This record gives sequence, C-alpha cells and structure tokens, in this order.
Amino acid sequence: MSTTGVTIAIRAAQGGDVAAIDALLRTVFPRADEADLVRQLCVDGDMVLMMVAVDEDADEVGGALVGAVAFSRMAVDVGGKAIAAVALAPVAVAESYRRQGVAEALIHAGIERIEAARVVLCFVLGEPAFYARFGFHADYARNFASPYAGAHLMALPVQGGLMPCGERGEAAHAPAFARLG
Repeated sequence: MSTTGVTIAIRAAQGGDVAAIDALLRTVFPRADEADLVRQLCVDGDMVLMMVAVDEDADEVGGALVGAVAFSRMAVDVGGKAIAAVALAPVAVAESYRRQGVAEALIHAGIERIEAARVVLCFVLGEPAFYARFGFHADYARNFASPYAGAHLMALPVQGGLMPCGERGEAAHAPAFARLG
C-alpha cells in the first residue's frame, strides 16, 4: 500500500514486533488499557491474529511499526452450537499515519485472514459509521447475550456474508476484556 509517498506493508505480527506494538498502543491511547488487553490476550492464549502496518521507508531497520489490529477468541453460541468467532479490538494507528487508509487496510487484511481460517462471525464494539464500511452491523449482533449489547456492538458474518441460522445464545469476549477499566 502506498500513501502520500510512503510505502506501508501490511502483514501478520511476528515475535519481534511485541515491543513496538506495546509502544504503539501506549502512545495512541490515553491509558494503558489497550496495551494491557493485548498483552493479557496473548498470555491467556486468546489472541487469534494480530496484523501490523509497517512504514518500509522509515529509517529503522525493517521499517517502523505504525499500526496494529487484534482479533481475539470469543465464545459464541447459535442454535445451541458453538461457532468460530472473534472480536476485533483494538485498532491503533500512529497519529501521523491516520486518515490515510492504514486502519482500513489493517482491518481488511485481518478479515481476509480470519475468513480463510473459517471464522464465522467477527464482533466489534465501536463507532457504527466507521465499521459499517466493512460490513459490520448491529442487526447481526442483536439478540446475542453480551454485557456489551447495544447499538455499538456489531458483527460481520465472515463466510461469504452468510449469517448462521438459529436462536442466538451468548457472545462472550475473552476474559481479558472483563479486566478493562
């Protein structure tokens, strides 16, 4: 991806990215909650996928990490049957790279990866106007039992846009989310 003369590479996070992801999250958000969330998701084994954006033109060896998006395991039930589901959170982009399509590229790349991994639903808690462009909608999340239920809890049917049929059960985020302040 190229934006305003800068080459941004989108890829899955690697072990060597851990410190840079943590630093990005601590810089982008006003509190350490998101950095702590990501760390705990990894410790608990609930992180399914982390995608990063790297400015390949930066002076740093290997480029500068300028964005990240996380997808973590959820326990979701439809019609009494557990289905493969993830939560998208958090999304972070360094301030000087915002409004250039970096977040969108990260989210699209992550959705492609989770679709290939046979995930059925992806949930997000966020601004409907932003996430609607990816196909997320509150109607897809409606009737799932969740402490986050409401207009800002949205879901995306990942497998070709097909929503599983059946009575909605629980949509439980990984335990690390409950520890957020």
